[in-house]
Amino acid sequence: MTRGISRQNSAIPGPQLSDSKPRPEARRPWLAVTAVGMATFCVVTTEMLPVGLFVPITAALEVSVGMGGFMLFVPAILAALLAPLVVLGAKGADRRAILCGLLALLAGANAASALAPSMPWFLAARMLVGFCIGGVWAIAGGLAARLVAPGAVGLATSIIFGGVAVASVLGVPLGAFIGGLAGWRAAFGAMAALCFGVLLLNALSLPPLPAARTLRARQMLSQLGNPALRQGLLITLCLVAGHFMAYTYVRPLLQSLAGFGQGWIGPLLFAYGAAGVAGNFLGGAAAARSPAATLRAIAAGLLLTLLCFSVSGQFRPAAGALLLAWGLAYGAVSVSLQTWMMKAAPDAVEAATSLFVAVFNLGIAAGSLLGVPSVDALGLRANLWLAAALMLAPMAMLARAGRVPPGSR
Repeated sequence: MTRGISRQNSAIPGPQLSDSKPRPEARRPWLAVTAVGMATFCVVTTEMLPVGLFVPITAALEVSVGMGGFMLFVPAILAALLAPLVVLGAKGADRRAILCGLLALLAGANAASALAPSMPWFLAARMLVGFCIGGVWAIAGGLAARLVAPGAVGLATSIIFGGVAVASVLGVPLGAFIGGLAGWRAAFGAMAALCFGVLLLNALSLPPLPAARTLRARQMLSQLGNPALRQGLLITLCLVAGHFMAYTYVRPLLQSLAGFGQGWIGPLLFAYGAAGVAGNFLGGAAAARSPAATLRAIAAGLLLTLLCFSVSGQFRPAAGALLLAWGLAYGAVSVSLQTWMMKAAPDAVEAATSLFVAVFNLGIAAGSLLGVPSVDALGLRANLWLAAALMLAPMAMLARAGRVPPGSR
């Protein structure tokens, strides 16, 4: 337990050193860490890219706004299924080779998305993205302790998972910005080029990384008997599903409900992203002290933001201010949940991380899928109310969790 507690000061938890083989010789370890962080940035940005390009994609491929939710559902559900399977199936394979292979596939998936003539073709490319998401998240999460000295593992892990955090809040506005300049297909083409560049960086900077140890299905499933971890996974599912039920349709909200023109979308989403980065650092510091209290505040903030958006989102100043509040609250979600998982399972971080990645992506899939019938049948406002209602469950769980913090069992 002491080793798990000692890492609480890190903004984002890392794998236990006991899970790793001796570190290989890395000539430039921090370049290698940065390369892995860029890999996580690429995969999460690719996952989120359709959100900022929602309106032009659905218009070009001639599908309804609600049906556009499948652009997030398809890769997210595959990532949820594959994250644990990649860890179990990789066995003794070199992690550098797996990571580079997944980045090559991700570059190809982005190129295929840019060229897709119809929604079925586009969704087929997004299936490849889902495979890459589950693999990259699962592999990258265990590499920090194998690349740097023991005393620097916390910082290295923060950099690797920083790619996830930055992509979660900046990937959408980045795509919207490029799409506004050159069209949505150009945004996916640019992402394909970036993925190929990051592939080369990983191939040149990472040392050979044979498997640290083989994780068996029984060992992973045994973690579901951990009450604190199980509760954290349920909180993750509800928070992420509620957010993405609404956020998948943020561009239609800004254009159709608030009446912002296309030229405003990129700057507004960049402002959302900047607020999210601030939320990531604020949430990380707060969660290190009390993850339950931090997550309660996040759930309450998301609930109020979604309700207020449904009531006053037609007023542009109000919509802009609420978008910033939304970004601030959601920016703290991943780091706070990861901190919870680390404290709940300090001696089984790799297994807990793979389960967390699976449930996180299951939440994305559930939220984007729930929004399909909700938006098409009831409209954008009603969808916000239903998304807000999903925040009630984690708030209830966290009200009880505050009395018994994770890891105290």
